[in-house]
Amino acid sequence: MTGKDIAGLEEARDMIPQGTKINVTFLGNEDLEMRVAAAKAVKELGFVPVPHLSARRLRSQDELEEFLGRLQEVGATEHVFAVGGDPAEPEGPYPDSLTVIRSGVLQRFGVREVSIAGYPEGHPDIPDDVLWRHLDEKALALAQEGLDAVVLTQFAFDTEPVMTWIDQVRERGIDAQIRIGTPGPAGIKRLLGFARRFGIGANAMIVKKYGFSLTNLMGTAGPDRFVSDLATLLADDPKSGDVKLHFYTFGGLLATSQWAREFVAAQSSGARR
Repeated sequence: MTGKDIAGLEEARDMIPQGTKINVTFLGNEDLEMRVAAAKAVKELGFVPVPHLSARRLRSQDELEEFLGRLQEVGATEHVFAVGGDPAEPEGPYPDSLTVIRSGVLQRFGVREVSIAGYPEGHPDIPDDVLWRHLDEKALALAQEGLDAVVLTQFAFDTEPVMTWIDQVRERGIDAQIRIGTPGPAGIKRLLGFARRFGIGANAMIVKKYGFSLTNLMGTAGPDRFVSDLATLLADDPKSGDVKLHFYTFGGLLATSQWAREFVAAQSSGARR
């Protein structure tokens, strides 16, 4: 969710299991008060806030400490997501999430677990070898800092590169929980727009596997096929370790929550039959 989504969270609260992790973004057009208010709402409604720390948007260590201090006041610092962020040039002393992790600041404000970014289909602006090196360095730094790690991925449409990437992560000795990003139900044009923005494969073959057609961009699409296929592949791959899902709520918190509840109910019903 963003700082603007508090009303949407309240609308969806009864559809979301208590204790669910909910990420709170760090957008350039939102301020400290909005971010803290959103994290506070997540906590008060019985969920687990995961505030984002956008390294290149932080203008100083003082700003990082102020943000974490305010989050700590509302009980929202145990879990954070450290990410580089969008600006091409850092606005302060943190060129990437690794420098935030190594700063020693996080632990002073009660951080216990840090999510770091993973890119099963690569990144449009960062070579693959650099992505792997950064993932290795961040996983090692978190272990050295005594912090738990979660690898949270960009969203994907295709299970094949996701499974290949998961196996490569495990082969590198990274045993942290992986949360595979997938879009909740959303308009097809909107989904493809986000995919182009993030350099995610969206060719005709892949989106057909996901469950919609490039020739018909009307209506909405949900991740039913992707999630079902991924679950089957993970069950057949004992090396994959601890893998869960992370939903990008492009179509709204309520729509995503309703989809998840209906999907789980359908799976349970099918298992009973």
